[in-house]
Amino acid sequence: HQKSKLVLKLIYLIAITKHALHFFQKLSLCSKLCFAIGGAPKEVASSATAFFLQIYLLDVAQINAFQASMVLFIGKAWGAVTDPIVGFFITKSRWTKIGRLMPWMVGCTPFLVVSYFYLWFVPPFSEGRFIWYLGFYCLYQTLITCFHVPYSALTMFLSTDQKERDSATAYRMTMEVLGTLVGAAIQGQIVASAHTLKHCPTHNIDLVFSLSLQKEVYMMAAGVIGGVFLICTLVMFLGVKERDDPYAPKTEKQIQFFQAFILVMRHGPYLTLTAAFLFITVAIQLIQSNFVLFCTYAADLSEHFQNIVLTILVSAVISIPLWQWFLQKFGKKTAAFCGITWIMPFTMMLVFIPNVVVAYVVAVSSGLSVAASLLMPWSMLPDVVDDFRLANPYSRGHEAIFYAFYVFFTKFAAGISLGVSTLCLEFAGYNTGACKQPAPVVYTLKLLIGAAPVAFIVTGLMILLFYPISEDVRLRNKVCLEELRCVEIINAHLREKL
Repeated sequence: HQKSKLVLKLIYLIAITKHALHFFQKLSLCSKLCFAIGGAPKEVASSATAFFLQIYLLDVAQINAFQASMVLFIGKAWGAVTDPIVGFFITKSRWTKIGRLMPWMVGCTPFLVVSYFYLWFVPPFSEGRFIWYLGFYCLYQTLITCFHVPYSALTMFLSTDQKERDSATAYRMTMEVLGTLVGAAIQGQIVASAHTLKHCPTHNIDLVFSLSLQKEVYMMAAGVIGGVFLICTLVMFLGVKERDDPYAPKTEKQIQFFQAFILVMRHGPYLTLTAAFLFITVAIQLIQSNFVLFCTYAADLSEHFQNIVLTILVSAVISIPLWQWFLQKFGKKTAAFCGITWIMPFTMMLVFIPNVVVAYVVAVSSGLSVAASLLMPWSMLPDVVDDFRLANPYSRGHEAIFYAFYVFFTKFAAGISLGVSTLCLEFAGYNTGACKQPAPVVYTLKLLIGAAPVAFIVTGLMILLFYPISEDVRLRNKVCLEELRCVEIINAHLREKL
């Protein structure tokens, strides 16, 4: 009789546990939107720096191409170095009333806005401008890391359900692409007059319109983007609740950061995914950073570049739901291949046929690949973390390591590529502040927009072939983790009774 009562209690407890887990996993539409809005300002700022910082340093701040390459490379490299450092401190952070990750994001935002504004301010002296921009770019990279690493890791603390996390990631990517669109729109529409050739005669002279006006419009754009950052962070703080996950058995033994780092670096799926998207990210970064220069000096599209950029991003925003449906229907790995391959023929088409009609066709098509390159890695990383959790059930609280080192590797590689690409322009004979550039510069820009990104994308996709987490593996991991959660909650209940 007692055994029967115990069995009935266990059945009842399992039913209650499953109901509680379902409630715990479910995210409201408001939570998803607030989470997504929190990621938008980082992309607003990143879009502005990706598309315009290089040409701003060369033509408005008027530092030479070698110094500009050093600012871009050292700044990106410094940002990459800070990623694992911030990840380490996050793993050591204690839970507070507002969570473990939220204090990082809220605390760094005001300082981030100030550093971003001064990045677009031209100091009154000319000799030390290289140090000025290097210092503020490194500070900006440090603070954006303090925001982005905890924000990325927050995905794992929204819900324990893969479907809910994928849905939140889709909302996030849609909003981040919108943020990229807003950043390009604000920066592009405000500062477009600073980079047009319509005021230039046919021969090569310095820009005749006022340099002070160019400085003012860049500061105006920086002020607007800073305001967007503050508002969006406040919305996220008010609308998102950070939750711990009872996925693993309780243990008194705490795994140290270095031991957890070694475990993560030995996890095959993580290394494969990171290596693949490292090359793909470098390709997208090369296109982003050199696109305005290409339109201005190599394609005679300076009157249209800001609208072409907006067309790419609008296409990306519209296609995010398409890729979310596609990955659910055919799997994430298939979606990554189909989406990212799409950009290669169209970038080559723009290089060989640089006219307005082709440019807009390429922009619409490229937007599909940009959306896929943004959505896929952040949708696949939680699956890698789940796979790691299943293989290492006693290693808890190290989710930030996955995100910090993923950003570290991709950012470091992007920094090297940006620095090298700007150095290539220096060696080709880039003339700072000039209306037209010599033929070697034009040829170099075509390589940086066409052949180089295609080579990086092909390399990344070849590595992605070896990514082992198929849809079957992902679903198996989901079932196993749900069983672990149920067992842990039941064990906790039984410990309380005893």
